[in-house]
Amino acid sequence: MAKTEVILTHNIVGLGGESDQVKVAAGYARNYLYPQGLAIPVTGANKRRLEVLKQRRGERESHELTTMTELSKSLSKLICVITVKTGEDGKMFGTVTTGMIADQLKTQFEVTLDKRKVHLEHPVRTLGEHEVELRLHADVVTKLKIRVESSTPPPTLVPEAPAEGRREEHRTEKRGKRTEAAPEKAEKVEKVEAGDRKQRVIRSEKPARAEKPRRSEKSE
Repeated sequence: MAKTEVILTHNIVGLGGESDQVKVAAGYARNYLYPQGLAIPVTGANKRRLEVLKQRRGERESHELTTMTELSKSLSKLICVITVKTGEDGKMFGTVTTGMIADQLKTQFEVTLDKRKVHLEHPVRTLGEHEVELRLHADVVTKLKIRVESSTPPPTLVPEAPAEGRREEHRTEKRGKRTEAAPEKAEKVEKVEAGDRKQRVIRSEKPARAEKPRRSEKSE
């Protein structure tokens, strides 16, 4: 297969960066790179454009480095919440993926990040907080905290009344029974007192006995 040498005018993944001089298949250059404006043939005139391309590349890379450095500082202070489905035992269905993290960064913080920049050293399979690595640039690597939460609400447990509370309720019931019995006792006491008063009145109404004359008065 015939090869030809070209100068890249844009970054092409797997091929090279802007201003790089690379060899590619002639058909690939003729049918794709040249029509898309991604490369130019190596000629005397085009070689003179290399300095311009290198300068433009340097400015772009410097801007990217500055942007990613500032972004890394912001991301390191955030906590990205990932909501997952779990079973009754609290275990997750599946794992947290790099695509899920990139989507939530876009939704929660309006940060657009290629999921290929998110690197998981170990699969995230448990709820709670975890740290993932973000490779934002060749010279910029940072950590992002994620908190994995369940979308299934936990079962609500009704707390049992403490033993002290149950004793207090029992005492209150006893007091209530005593209070209810008190009026009956009071009524009996009143009846007894009323009966005593009635007997005293009856005794006071009986006529007094006549006194017997003395012996001296009889002799006279």
